[in-house]
Amino acid sequence: MIRKIDSFRTEIRDNMRGGDGSVKIEHFWEPGKEMLSSNRMAAKLTLAPGSSIGFHNHDKEDEIFIIVKGTAEVDDNGEVSILNAGDTLLTGNGAGHAVRNIGKCDLEIIAIISTY
Repeated sequence: MIRKIDSFRTEIRDNMRGGDGSVKIEHFWEPGKEMLSSNRMAAKLTLAPGSSIGFHNHDKEDEIFIIVKGTAEVDDNGEVSILNAGDTLLTGNGAGHAVRNIGKCDLEIIAIISTY
């Protein structure tokens, strides 16, 4: 199955998980409809400078972040680090994370959430 970028379902979430600003979510595929695997999300997230996703836990699921563009400050279950394009973050097994765009351009992240 092929999906072109102009046909992604797009949504805007303001103050996502208690964060600042808004997050644009472009869904690649719809879990439970198009994807039959145990995934809850497969999408590109875009955060404008200063925007963030607040700290939250992932119970019985893993979330993979792949930084595509920009500079992110991440809180990986209490450990704060700076991530750039090509860096990744895996959160799961009850751990939590938060992310903030600390750069001057949009932060683009590929996010995959798989449940177990």
